[in-house]
Amino acid sequence: MIPRQIFTSEHESFRDTVRRFIEEQVTPFHAEWETAGQVPRSLWKKAGELGLLCVNVPEEYGGLGANFLYSAILIEEMARAGATGPTFYLHSDIVAPYLVEFGTEEQKRKWLPKMATGEVVVALGMSEPSGGSDVQSIRTQAIRDGDEYVINGQKVFITNGHSADLLLLACKTDPRQKAKGVSLILVETDRPGFTRGRKLEKIGCKAQDTSELFFSDLRVPVSNLLGTEGGGFGILMTQLAQERLIQAIRAVSAAEAALEWTRAYAADRKMFGQTLADFQNTRFTLANLHAQVLAQRVFVDRCMDLHAAGKLDPVDAASCKLVTTDLQFKVMDECLQFFGGWGYMWEYPIARAFADARMCRIGGGTAEVMKQIIANSLLPRPPKN
Repeated sequence: MIPRQIFTSEHESFRDTVRRFIEEQVTPFHAEWETAGQVPRSLWKKAGELGLLCVNVPEEYGGLGANFLYSAILIEEMARAGATGPTFYLHSDIVAPYLVEFGTEEQKRKWLPKMATGEVVVALGMSEPSGGSDVQSIRTQAIRDGDEYVINGQKVFITNGHSADLLLLACKTDPRQKAKGVSLILVETDRPGFTRGRKLEKIGCKAQDTSELFFSDLRVPVSNLLGTEGGGFGILMTQLAQERLIQAIRAVSAAEAALEWTRAYAADRKMFGQTLADFQNTRFTLANLHAQVLAQRVFVDRCMDLHAAGKLDPVDAASCKLVTTDLQFKVMDECLQFFGGWGYMWEYPIARAFADARMCRIGGGTAEVMKQIIANSLLPRPPKN
């Protein structure tokens, strides 16, 4: 493998802590969590005690004030372990940055320290039954009534939705507008008018808490508005590069793990008087996959390096997500084939990784949306009259 040069010795010490945490607190219990459909709240608090949550949040708000590469390490190691249940990356690296960048001082001091300890779990409420990627067309409304917003609507496919204490909710504060009508509002889940629907039964990522959410005349104070009224769409756009890079990091790390599982299995599996690894088809297929994953690893590392320096272009992030998640699914499919019937058994990590990988081409923006973003940068459309 080409040596990785983006991590320091301090980063690698943090990686050792993360690996121990996963080995002791995650891997032994993940199958139980798949049955339960969520991870226990105690895991969030254990992660918080070790300083694994909100590592990029400034120290004055309870974080470590570390750079994004520390977050990347946790994302990588979770993906390598097939630990799709603990969605720390959503909590720490998607929602928390919005609060850091756009929250009021009161909002930051109220929520970020508790997020860093795992005392509060957060979710991002964007997708609706009528669509997910088209945020401008959401239907959930937050209509101002004096010093409060009255919220009505529905969300679906919400990760952490069943566990969340706090939602960062995308709403229409002006239903007549598209992008300019979208606002972000912090919603505590213990307020009257909030109801959790069922835990959604998914193809994969079964330990990941994913839910429907309902809002019926739910009232929050105007002070719960994040940023400016009508500024929600612009705020969401600021974190898209990081969100897509996170998916790319997960994809390439999971693909690397699958190749290692398959290499070890092929070297041990006896067939027709030799091992599976002795067949030319096995050797050539794994060699081809290795070369492709290696190329994507170098690409992802370069994107991480740029992002840590604040220089990652959103179109490049979309390109990175597109090719890595496509390759991830290809790797899982071809590696599973080598396991034969055992590869179709849920007890084997490759079976779960195959099912889990399908989500990555949807989450964080579908592959088709990524292609549209890239195409728009290559072939700009003429302005509409």
